[in-house]
Amino acid sequence: MRPHLSSSCFVLLFILMLFPARASAQKDNAEAQLLRETSHRDPQWLLIQSHLPDPMTASPDQLETAADVLRARRFPADGLEYYDHALRRGGEPTQLLNKMGVTALELRNAMLARTYFQKAIKLKKKNAEAWNNLGAVEYLERRFRNAISDYKRAIKIDKNSSTYHSNLGTAYFEVKDFESARKEYGIALQLDPLMFERRRGMAGVTAHMLSPEDHARFCFEMARLYAKAGDEVQMLHSLTKASEGGFDVAGEMGRDAALAHYRKDPRVLLLLQNARALRAGRDATSVASGTLPPLPPPLHE
Repeated sequence: MRPHLSSSCFVLLFILMLFPARASAQKDNAEAQLLRETSHRDPQWLLIQSHLPDPMTASPDQLETAADVLRARRFPADGLEYYDHALRRGGEPTQLLNKMGVTALELRNAMLARTYFQKAIKLKKKNAEAWNNLGAVEYLERRFRNAISDYKRAIKIDKNSSTYHSNLGTAYFEVKDFESARKEYGIALQLDPLMFERRRGMAGVTAHMLSPEDHARFCFEMARLYAKAGDEVQMLHSLTKASEGGFDVAGEMGRDAALAHYRKDPRVLLLLQNARALRAGRDATSVASGTLPPLPPPLHE
């Protein structure tokens, strides 16, 4: 799970793995130009270039579509240029500014992305997508409290976006407010029960942002949510990842009402055993079956 950016809803997170520390605008522009020149050596470019519409005569929709194609074909710098042509030709500004901001992030230019999202908000204060995207920029720059504020603004405008709630949950997780994070993830699952399953790639990027310890804790929190939702498959998957990451799954399960009765489930005992073997650097399949150490007693409220 990672903040999720998109030109329609911004699933941010494959961008996170690419995003470096903030550099000067001059350096960003130089890097963008270098990337653009390099991309134009791709044989695809000659094929695409011949079909691009004339910026002086094409309609805003034609120019926006061309920009979408350029981004999809991994020519983001050219895509950004065509979004700008569409904007100058009278295209819908808030939609284009959001797309331009996302494209700027693909070009690793958070400063420029922030400018586009702020312009979109200035034009339309109740633009949930722009608030969410601005929150994603804050998150990328590790201004987690600012990201929380922006995500809340997006949710106030659109309470039914599972993405916005998930993004807010991820920001809460970064400031160690696990209770609030769990609440937001729970709402996201209620709105879209399959969102985390479909976005395995997004969760994978989140793993790159969190420390190993925090990622293990994150997986355990997800296991709690899946247990409450009755999704045992995803619960066991999350418990496995948490245990493999070194989280005290056995101990913490007794502290949670939804997970406590799974503590002696053979599937849980097996995944704990395999995770211990994995952490010890041994092949889990070679571990002889035997008596596992006793689990700690559950806590009663």
